[in-house]
Amino acid sequence: MSRALRLWPMLTATQRYEKLVSTRNRGHGVYVEAPILAYLIETANGRILYDVGCDYRKIATPELRARWFDAKRPLMDPPQMSDEQRIPRYLARLGLGIADVDLVFLGHLHWDHAGGLSDLPGCEVHVHRAELAAARSGADVAVFGDELAASDAWRLQDGEYSVAPGVRAITSPGHTAGHMSLFVELPSGSPVILCGDAADLQENLDEEIAPGLCWQDDEPLALASIRKLKQLARSERAELWPNHDFAAYRRWPRFPSARD
Repeated sequence: MSRALRLWPMLTATQRYEKLVSTRNRGHGVYVEAPILAYLIETANGRILYDVGCDYRKIATPELRARWFDAKRPLMDPPQMSDEQRIPRYLARLGLGIADVDLVFLGHLHWDHAGGLSDLPGCEVHVHRAELAAARSGADVAVFGDELAASDAWRLQDGEYSVAPGVRAITSPGHTAGHMSLFVELPSGSPVILCGDAADLQENLDEEIAPGLCWQDDEPLALASIRKLKQLARSERAELWPNHDFAAYRRWPRFPSARD
């Protein structure tokens, strides 16, 4: 059976926000500190990035930070991100460069998942066709339009497929129009399902709570995706990794250690 070789979680930034961002209609007035994560996956056919974090320039430059993030207060604060948390800096710690990334797989196009493409010029990018169409429509308020500038060159996908040996794309719409998760089989231990924002928190999975933001307010679709991922985890004896949960993140290998 083909398997991936290694999986590195990477903490690309942190952000404080009102919990109802992650749990629909739950958490008013409660603020959480959440990780913004990306994942590097090494396979027999090359290296994959699942999500790429934020555009560092929008955070580090005061004028840009004010332009892009001030309107989001008090629901959420601007992310906290250091230069060392940029994807190329993580790659360099492994002796790698941008040219060593064979594919960027974007689970969805919100700014905290796609903004880091600015640091990865020339990389092959995969995204669901419905995701890009929704982003281009301007109807998804969490997409920054300038981050779609190179989207004509992206490889659009229509469903589930094998991304690389041991890595399979799983459709999980609801949070966004074309959200995708990843199923990753590794040499030892259980497979890992990278939920992306289909499940921000362990609470979303345990209590089947939809994300706070659902595309076109389609809460049933978001819940169906959570249940789909849970069923896949049961049938494959896989671990579910929620995407913005510090308690979960702290259980995973700390970079440069990897899950293998």
